[in-house]
Amino acid sequence: MRVGFAGLGVMGFPMAGHLAGQGHEVTVFNRTSSRAGDWCARYAGSAAATPAEAARAKDIVFSCVGNDDDVREIMLGDAGVLAAAEPGTIVVDHTTASATLARDIAAAAARQSVDFLDAPVSGGQAGAENGQLAIMVGGEADVFARAEPVMKSYAKAITLIGPVGHGQMAKMVNQICIAGVVQGLAEALHFAKKADLDVPKVIEAISRGAAQSWQMENRWETMINGEFEFGFAVDWMRKDLAIALEEAARNGAKLELTELVDRFYEEVQALGGNRWDTSSLIARLL
Repeated sequence: MRVGFAGLGVMGFPMAGHLAGQGHEVTVFNRTSSRAGDWCARYAGSAAATPAEAARAKDIVFSCVGNDDDVREIMLGDAGVLAAAEPGTIVVDHTTASATLARDIAAAAARQSVDFLDAPVSGGQAGAENGQLAIMVGGEADVFARAEPVMKSYAKAITLIGPVGHGQMAKMVNQICIAGVVQGLAEALHFAKKADLDVPKVIEAISRGAAQSWQMENRWETMINGEFEFGFAVDWMRKDLAIALEEAARNGAKLELTELVDRFYEEVQALGGNRWDTSSLIARLL
């Protein structure tokens, strides 16, 4: 297919690469043009000077950028995707952003007969590089059916959650879960060390039971060693939790633990850990 891809960060760069590897005709855009040049040197494809140019005459256009403001600029700006997307084009946003923005973009796209899916991803940089992401999608079933085979280039699981906005809200659920699990693991490891337990033996024992989690299996050792260079940064996690807390304020959900963990991540930032990965919650306990 003729594919556009806007946003070549740690996630978008390999995701666009998987699309090229599957034989799609890929045109990429990145605000730092040298990054697009690096992508073109590694993969078969071309670079565009604007999101509109990347979207022109495409079957499907993807974006994966930083936050709501970035998405708004990429999609709705004078040189944005919707300035050039033709009727029948599918636009898929992989950014973790607000459900409100997803609905606004979908409405703007519909006015020009362009289809839109909000499709935030989970799996981090490693998942993007290995083509093993999980994708939560909001949109119409027929649009999803057309886009799903293309997204399989970099995903192991793709689920249509519901209408536009529901993909983003599912990602909020994901981040709420992660925040609680990482805090629990951080406190457990801290307790084990204070109790002079053999931490590897404890982990071997409890990871075979109900306490098991992906975070435990993949991060316990790096956490106790104070190593926090493994992907999704604290700054981005706080951005995501802010989105969830804002949505909760609208729908009446009580996110007491999430509010607490968000404050703990603020303490990690104060320690200089803005770019540490999310497992760095333990740093404030050391």
